[in-house]
Amino acid sequence: MDTEIGRNSDQLSSNESLEEWTLLGWTAFAVLVPVLITLWCSFQRSKRKMLMRDILRKSKHGWHYTDLFNKPTYCCMCAQPILQGAFCDCCGLCADEQCIRRADRTLPCKEIMDPTHADGSFRHRWVRGNVPLASYCAVCKQQCGTQPKLCDYRCVWCQRTVHDDCKPSLDDGDGCDLGEFRCLIIPPHYLYNVNKLRRRHPDEYCKLAAAYGGGWTPVLVLANTRSGNNMGEALLGEFRTLLNPVQVFDLSELAPSKALQLCTLLPPGCVRVLVCGGDGTVGWVLDAIDNMRLKGQDQFIPRVTILPLGTGNDLSNSLGWGAGYAGEIPVEQVLRNILDAEVVKMDRWKVQITSKGHYFRKPKVLSMNNYFSVGPDALMALNFHAHREKTPTFFSSRIINKAVYFLYGTKDCLVQECKDLDKRIELELDGERVALPSLEGIIVCNIGYWGGGCRLWEGMGDEPCPPTRLDDGLLEVVGVFGSFHCAQIQVKLANPVRLGQAHTVRLVLKSSRMPMQVDGEPWAQGPCTVTITHKTQALMLYHSAEHTDDDDEESSGSEAEGASAVRARPRDGVPGHQ
Repeated sequence: MDTEIGRNSDQLSSNESLEEWTLLGWTAFAVLVPVLITLWCSFQRSKRKMLMRDILRKSKHGWHYTDLFNKPTYCCMCAQPILQGAFCDCCGLCADEQCIRRADRTLPCKEIMDPTHADGSFRHRWVRGNVPLASYCAVCKQQCGTQPKLCDYRCVWCQRTVHDDCKPSLDDGDGCDLGEFRCLIIPPHYLYNVNKLRRRHPDEYCKLAAAYGGGWTPVLVLANTRSGNNMGEALLGEFRTLLNPVQVFDLSELAPSKALQLCTLLPPGCVRVLVCGGDGTVGWVLDAIDNMRLKGQDQFIPRVTILPLGTGNDLSNSLGWGAGYAGEIPVEQVLRNILDAEVVKMDRWKVQITSKGHYFRKPKVLSMNNYFSVGPDALMALNFHAHREKTPTFFSSRIINKAVYFLYGTKDCLVQECKDLDKRIELELDGERVALPSLEGIIVCNIGYWGGGCRLWEGMGDEPCPPTRLDDGLLEVVGVFGSFHCAQIQVKLANPVRLGQAHTVRLVLKSSRMPMQVDGEPWAQGPCTVTITHKTQALMLYHSAEHTDDDDEESSGSEAEGASAVRARPRDGVPGHQ
């Protein structure tokens, strides 16, 4: 009896042990299988990305891989709907993942350099399918792209669209005129003819350009993909679609000095440059233009316009291009505004900083377009700049950037790191010493806007003052009592202390270290002498339409006065409206 009970007990414990091992095995299976599947998928995804990267790197197309299209998209090779694939931002070609390599071999992209035909005409370059929304046929004037399949054609140069059935009715001799923006496009046959020239001389370029009419003003697009809301990458693609891809440059890959060399292959005085970025990017481009002058290329100097992508965008606001661009108007309208803009002059200034006790060290020299400041304004910029360098991905939104500025300004209201500035700094305007009240900051302005859209010199309009102008060779100098006073000025509850206007400004920092900035580029400075003198004048494009910022009616009135001041200024030596 005892033996049988023991046998049953051993069998029971054996069954329990087997169940435990079975449970353990299934648990291990349930854990390991998903992990192995995840690792395998990750390996395949990485392998596929490397393969795609290799294909896209060697391709002549400007492929962008994506799994999210903004509308139903069909492969130009197999005509099937695309779930995962790529599109070319130059010619608009679309292909799914399996057809990319074949599409790259068989379908050519937009040629940046191409001869005309024997009769001198330039043929359309058609791409089938995926035409833009709300596009209309150039023949029958009915809407294109309405069928749920690969259908209809678009010319990559003039952007005209035609139905499949209407395309044969087009006259074979009907050449492409490059469409609405022919005045801004560098035609591929122009570059082909320039490449064939034996003598590279401006007169030869003018002879070639005569065929395109007197209003030909090609535009170069220089975009900073790191500015503001990180819209630069998408804008580059849209401009490549509408223009010749050779006209569009990414400043993260190519310096402005290299991009502007294209100006020397175009007729003198006809080129316009669109800078997509913030005030710092505009200053970078203007410095590159100054280097062109040093190289004796004055006749090729372009006119500069701005598409504001940065955080402050005060220079853009002063020139009528708005306080910030977030895609509210299409790129086509941006190009139309450039065609309608007028040329104005803008003063540029040299800021020379000589450190005290370092007489044998070469002075630091900077260029200024907007403003120079010392005090709480520069301190906020310095703190913001230091944290953005540590975590750049966090500062990718214009709203976040302004919120961080607000936090640093609130902190300085409590700490007051820049107090007793009047005891540490001496100010001279055109050689005359200025008695300073109890200030915490001094701002020297060249343009009408400051601090992300505030008209600093005019203030609230309760005191008469001469208006600011871009080309009068004068700087406006004001003082502030602290960060809280800066905030009051920005919301129009207070005025700055107007210290005067001058052709030359000199500041002497006698002791301690103080934060300083030039056009949003801050640093901490020890005892020194800062001298601001006139450097040169840049040719800018002014947009006279209504601004897109959030100014109220009073600000709009003062803006209209500023616009009339720009138009009424002396225009000696400035080219006429082109």
